[in-house]
Amino acid sequence: MDPLLEGTGTFALNLLKRLGEDSSRNVFYSPISMSSALAMVLMGAKGTTAVQMAQVPELCCQLERGEIRNTFIGGGDVHQNFQSLLTELNKTDTEYFLRTANRLFGEKSYDFLSSFKDSCQNFYQAEMEELDFLNATEESRKHINTWVAKETEGKNIVFICCFW
Repeated sequence: MDPLLEGTGTFALNLLKRLGEDSSRNVFYSPISMSSALAMVLMGAKGTTAVQMAQVPELCCQLERGEIRNTFIGGGDVHQNFQSLLTELNKTDTEYFLRTANRLFGEKSYDFLSSFKDSCQNFYQAEMEELDFLNATEESRKHINTWVAKETEGKNIVFICCFW
């Protein structure tokens, strides 16, 4: 798992430098959550997107014939390593209380591959929920915020949404 931790650590420090440029604000974010979200995107990336993502050093992935190989430079499967890390973080028999919550919210009119949805569930404990972003944007936003509030026990959490 060393390449995963190294890549996530580098990503976290680089992001903190950028987010901390305005020293008048406190910064709180989860590098693991952001890295795992990017890795899920990586899992579904093809073509130009795959090529561009392979050029990000923190993702530590390899490109072969225009397709992402889900292995770190030097070996090890990106997604299996995230699966192991998330399983370890979410153990219930520990002296600490730490939980991650991952979910994908996709446009219901888009035909997501079942293999992608299954892999996100298997590796990232992230269920795909399809919402009507095109015709019910506000209802979708409220639904997502309600889910986040439930998963974070009502904490005021800021999260990133990606739409494409």
